[in-house]
Amino acid sequence: MNPRTRREFLQQVGQGMLVAGIGYGAALDLGLTRAWAEEAAAPLSFGPSEPLVRLLQDTHPEKLLPLLAARLKSGASLRELVSAAALANVRTFGGEDYIGFHTMMALVPAFEMAGELPEPRQALPVFKVLYRNGNRIHEHGGHGSEVLHQVPVASIEPGASGGEEALRDAIRRKDLAESEQILARAIRQSPAEAYNQLLIAIEDGYEVHRVVMPHRAWQLSELVGKEHAETMLRQSVHYCVNLEKNPNFTNFVAPARELLPKLLDQYKLLSRPLGTKQADDATIETLSNSIFRSTREQAAEAAAAALAEGFSVETLGEALSIAANQLVLRDSGRPAGMASKEKPAGSVHGDSIGVHACDTVNAWRNMALVSNQRNAAACLILGAYQVANDRTARREDFAQWEPYPLAEHFEKLREKSAEGLLKEADGAIRENDQARACAAVARYAELGLSSRPMFDLMLPYAISEDGALHAEKYYRTVTEEFAATRPAFRWRQLLALARVTASEYGHPAPGYAEAKGILGV
Repeated sequence: MNPRTRREFLQQVGQGMLVAGIGYGAALDLGLTRAWAEEAAAPLSFGPSEPLVRLLQDTHPEKLLPLLAARLKSGASLRELVSAAALANVRTFGGEDYIGFHTMMALVPAFEMAGELPEPRQALPVFKVLYRNGNRIHEHGGHGSEVLHQVPVASIEPGASGGEEALRDAIRRKDLAESEQILARAIRQSPAEAYNQLLIAIEDGYEVHRVVMPHRAWQLSELVGKEHAETMLRQSVHYCVNLEKNPNFTNFVAPARELLPKLLDQYKLLSRPLGTKQADDATIETLSNSIFRSTREQAAEAAAAALAEGFSVETLGEALSIAANQLVLRDSGRPAGMASKEKPAGSVHGDSIGVHACDTVNAWRNMALVSNQRNAAACLILGAYQVANDRTARREDFAQWEPYPLAEHFEKLREKSAEGLLKEADGAIRENDQARACAAVARYAELGLSSRPMFDLMLPYAISEDGALHAEKYYRTVTEEFAATRPAFRWRQLLALARVTASEYGHPAPGYAEAKGILGV
């Protein structure tokens, strides 16, 4: 990049002073802020983390893992490596690359999976994802092809940001420059408030990546530090603006956009505190089935009514999770017309309806737990709407199919003891036998033993297999939902994980073998 001339420098300073003098709104009307932002766009830099971030961006993927292993031996932590990878990823892709943002969403799950492993193997899931990250950055062009740069923020009066819906409205106008300005100003006031403003925009649609991206980005901001919250959240702004440019998308989500404010108002969910009422097993089952079998509009209203009745955010979130889980257990498998080498006919892993639904509900309910009252209610209402929508993705088939395992699946079992059933589940996974894997886990659950051995059986496969970019995320979704679900229903989560694991086996993840060799495990 050529150095700026003195004239260019003074012109930029003059524009900045003019914006500060007349106010951001007036400058926006005159078209000054966008030009100013374009001229002032400077590279993002991450201070003390910058050398490691650049290493991850500039190193060829074949040389990356040995360098990272050496960093670990010299005292670096896995947290530092994941944090730097997150910053490198978001600066490079900005939420605009499919493999790139899927890799970003896998970073926290991989880091959390490391904590479930013995010390010598803890780096394995992280290295697998860091290899994917480095490879995609290299394909994208590395440090010279970054999407995100600094966002200069005009000086404005406090409270002049346009209200909590300003970000949503700017995204609806497909104005990326203004949207990034609004987010940046909100971040400077409070990262938590900025997150709540972003969620109002996220709730303008219910596409899976639109929903999961901010959830994982907020988790990453906890990992890398809230000083980088703006960088983490900007990718969602980019993603939403790009979605808004697609008229098919806006037409598709228009009914939900109209319904949500009506339900919030009808059930007075903004005028009184949300409740803390708990539900017994029968009530949870009834509510979950109602959401699963209803139309989108009926499911959303059922969720709003449950909140109005005083049921807690956690209780309704549990019902949504149980409903989404049915989409994995009932799936007849990928149709032949949609099959590929990585996702053959009959498979249920990757971007299957069930896996996407479970990951999305997991994001909705987690965002509801950390947001303000308005967003908590909206997230759960839209979670119900989305489960019902996903259930109708193949007409009424999901409601007609029976959940795995079926009676005949148990007939295939040869073992009865806990040890024998663990071995049988392992064998079924290696044979891609989804039905027998589910049946073995179900029979094991009947013994009333600890779930840990079954998680320990499936964790290595979530690391070794590619899972069509979803192995890490779905494993952690199941882990979290199992822990948050009552005993009467929680084992359904592990049944679904067994099925997905058996489906994805046989497609080793790039970088996994290299990581094993370098780590000596």
